[in-house]
Amino acid sequence: MKTNTKQISKFLSLILRHNPGKIGLQLDENGWADVNELIYKSNTHRNQLNIEVLKEVVRTNDKKRFAFNEDDTKIRANQGHSIKVNLEYTPIQPPEFLYHGTVGKFREDIRRKGLLKMSRHHVHLSEELETAVKVGSRRGVPIILTVRSGEMYRDGIEFYQSDNGVWLTDTVPPEYIDFQR
Repeated sequence: MKTNTKQISKFLSLILRHNPGKIGLQLDENGWADVNELIYKSNTHRNQLNIEVLKEVVRTNDKKRFAFNEDDTKIRANQGHSIKVNLEYTPIQPPEFLYHGTVGKFREDIRRKGLLKMSRHHVHLSEELETAVKVGSRRGVPIILTVRSGEMYRDGIEFYQSDNGVWLTDTVPPEYIDFQR
């Protein structure tokens, strides 16, 4: 039987980023879940997991959404949480430009308000244009925004980089966004 890693990845995103209580799971203050508890509680809710399946999902996820600790006894989502966790990221200088993919229906709100984190902990930005196109394409025809992240950083706005390479910041004011596409 082939493992449906996409379906399991979606389930893990729900549980580790948004609603661990759905299966009665507790995350620690840094977003880590005990692997054995996750497996047990997932299996009691009809989601068949084992350590091999978890390792395959972590290893093969194209966006590297999840990570194990050093001894594979804990697992967490790398970013994108809507629940309170402290991912312990250290501020870091970003590249001069970063990208954000969205769709046209949000363009005017972004022109007025900038990029807001909404229900998540941070605004997500990418270093590669192709990644922003892929993200924007999930909701329709993509609009790619260029963020002048180097200028933001020099103006005192902090940036972080998650373990999977996603750039994070609290907000992107509209004056730092170029709307070329």
